[in-house]
Amino acid sequence: MTRNRVIGIGETVLDILFKNDQPQKAVPGGSTFNSIVSLGRAGVPCIMVTEVGGDHIGDLICRYLVENGVSSEFVSRQEGVKSHITLAFLDEHNDAQYVFYKDHASVALDGKLPQIQHDDIVLFGSFFAINPAIRPAVSTMLHNARNVGAWLYYDINFRKTHIPDIPVVMASIEENMRLSDVVRGSMEDFGYLYGLQSGEAIYQQVRQFCDTLILTDGARSICIYTPKGCESYAVQKIETVSTVGAGDNFNAGYIYAMMQGLDEQASRIEMAQRWSQDVCRQIGNNISDELAALLRDQKNKI
Repeated sequence: MTRNRVIGIGETVLDILFKNDQPQKAVPGGSTFNSIVSLGRAGVPCIMVTEVGGDHIGDLICRYLVENGVSSEFVSRQEGVKSHITLAFLDEHNDAQYVFYKDHASVALDGKLPQIQHDDIVLFGSFFAINPAIRPAVSTMLHNARNVGAWLYYDINFRKTHIPDIPVVMASIEENMRLSDVVRGSMEDFGYLYGLQSGEAIYQQVRQFCDTLILTDGARSICIYTPKGCESYAVQKIETVSTVGAGDNFNAGYIYAMMQGLDEQASRIEMAQRWSQDVCRQIGNNISDELAALLRDQKNKI
């Protein structure tokens, strides 16, 4: 079945990126947000379901979505609440250490929500997808998506700071996996959640809920587990400027490949790595103007 639109459900922040403790760039971000903006830049119809404060940063974020081809119709504006900020400090390997300035308890999805259709793709993940403060609204959207036949991609992206929340959110994580067509997670994610360090053991856990797992492990091989077995793909080594947004754009590239009719996992992973590598060659959260223009041009010629 053809999938025509991507709906992102996730948090939005203003990322301020530092190198050698000096600010280099400020750009709207968030895991799902980064994926959706890159897809919008590539000419894919997208909408973003998120929330921001009723402040200047919120205005900036909404403009950024529209400027990159993403609908801001479903961004909930929270008057009297400050938008979230994240500081990303790049180390000598250009990997980021994060400091978060946000109040998860203040998050609300009380605005207009999309009517999900059978030919939509729904991308969601991170703490936003399991936050008890908005779980009823998120769960309703995901169940509606599953019921109408949409295709769901869940990026667990579980951070160490939320380990104390596991007893409260584990049921939501496993419900998200049960509703999804693809679960993507890292070895680190599953170490935090289940204490597992073996790919096979992780898949046996995930398979109780979802048949397809994309398992990443930093610079080590990417493994795709299905009931047919495991396929492994080497991670191509490149010189990086920043790894912020690498995983998010991997997700976006995988979805883009699927929307272009690439059915082989090898082709999807190749595209996913292409997008991830592109964002790593610059300081920012999204694919470059050059790659975005190339993809739009190729799309127009089809």
